[in-house]
Amino acid sequence: MKAEPVALEETATPSASGGAGARGRRARVCGRICLVLAMAASLTLAAVGLIATPTDQDLNASAAGAQSLAPTMATQAVAFAGTPAVGALFTVTSGGGLGGHFCSASVVDSPARDLVITAAHCVGGGGSSQIAFVPAYDNGRMPYGIWRVIRVIVDQSWISSANPNADVAFLTVSAPDGARIQDITGGERLGIGQAAGQYVRVIGYPQATNVPIRCGNLARRFSPTQLVFDCGGYTDGTSGGPLLDNVNPTTGLGTVIGVIGGYQQGGDTPSVSYAARFGALVADLYKTAAGQ
Repeated sequence: MKAEPVALEETATPSASGGAGARGRRARVCGRICLVLAMAASLTLAAVGLIATPTDQDLNASAAGAQSLAPTMATQAVAFAGTPAVGALFTVTSGGGLGGHFCSASVVDSPARDLVITAAHCVGGGGSSQIAFVPAYDNGRMPYGIWRVIRVIVDQSWISSANPNADVAFLTVSAPDGARIQDITGGERLGIGQAAGQYVRVIGYPQATNVPIRCGNLARRFSPTQLVFDCGGYTDGTSGGPLLDNVNPTTGLGTVIGVIGGYQQGGDTPSVSYAARFGALVADLYKTAAGQ
C-alpha cells in the first residue's frame, strides 16, 4: 500500500525558542533538525489538480551521449566556489539570524519556482528549530541571499517508519520581497526513473567547514531502490546534497537523480554515500509539493 505524502507547514515568523544543535547518530546523519509545526495535513494526489514535472525534461532519457568527453572518476572530494542552485541549510536563531549549517539542499525546477530538495532526515520529525536555505554559500558569502523555509513535504512512510526509500523532502522557500528563488539561481531538473550507473557530480556542505565540496563518479546500483556513490570527504552536513547528472558547465545546473540519504541515512563512512532512487514515490511527492 503506497503511503500518502504529507505536508508539514511552519510560519515564516522566527521561532521564539531558537535553533537546536545537531545530534548526529551516524557519520552522515547531520542532526535531527526539525521544524516548528503549525499543522500536519495529509494530502492525497486526488486533491492535486496540477501534475507538475519539468516540461523541458525527458524523465527517462539516457545519459549516453550527454558526456561528450570521458568523465573523470574521482576518489576524494575537493572544495570549490559553489554553484548557484546548491546551498546549505541553516538553523534560525530566536533573534531571526542564522545559526549553524547542518545539511545541504538544491533548488529544483517547479511551476511556482520556489522548491528546494533535500533529505527527509534533515528536516523530518518534531522539534523547535526553524530553517533557512542559503544558495551558493561560500565561507560567509551569500550571493543569492537567505531564504526562509515555510513548508516541508515528506512522505508519510518516512514519518511513520523512517523508510529509507522515502528519505527525500521538498521545501517551499520564500523571501521578504516576494522573489522566486528559481528566477535567481535557476533550478535542477528532477530525474525520475533514471538508470543506475550514471556519472554524477555530488555537491555538499561539510558541517566542519564553510565551503562546498564536489566529486564526480558513478552512481551505482546498491539495491533496486538505492544508489551508492564512492568518494571521500562526505561527512556531517553533506546529507541532502544532490547527485547531478548531465551538468551544464556554464550554469552548473543538471538533473538531480538522488540526494545523499536513504540507506544508513546517507552512509556510515565519509567515503561511501547512498541515495534513494527517484521513482514513483518521489514523483508523487513532487506532484504534491508543486501542486500547492
